Amino acid sequence: MASSAAMRDLQRDLETKAEDLRKLQKDIAKNHEIRKKYTVQLGENELVLKELDLLNEDANVYKLIGPVLVKQDLAEANANVRKRIEYISAELKRLDATLQEMEEKQNSKKEGILKIQQKIQAHQAGKAKV
Repeated sequence: MASSAAMRDLQRDLETKAEDLRKLQKDIAKNHEIRKKYTVQLGENELVLKELDLLNEDANVYKLIGPVLVKQDLAEANANVRKRIEYISAELKRLDATLQEMEEKQNSKKEGILKIQQKIQAHQAGKAKV
């Protein structure tokens, strides 16, 4: 009797840990998607910055605001793009740190699941001998 109760507890614990692992894996996938978007934005902004650097001081620069193109000062446009690149780079660093933390949690959860599975197998092997 105590044996089957212990087995049920192990099964319940295994299911709980497996569900936690699935949630964590979803979060990791979501983090990867967000990171991919930021990486694309970073590339686009770096390209814009290169283009702005090629322009003469007196060149006309326009910014798209809604459906309207608004004239913008070259220095201001340059500063805005640099600030955006700085922000995106900081976000990418933050996402990388979060991702590393989540991957460490994922590994520890996998180890926990493995230990429970081993306990279940040992329990079943002990039961088979009886």
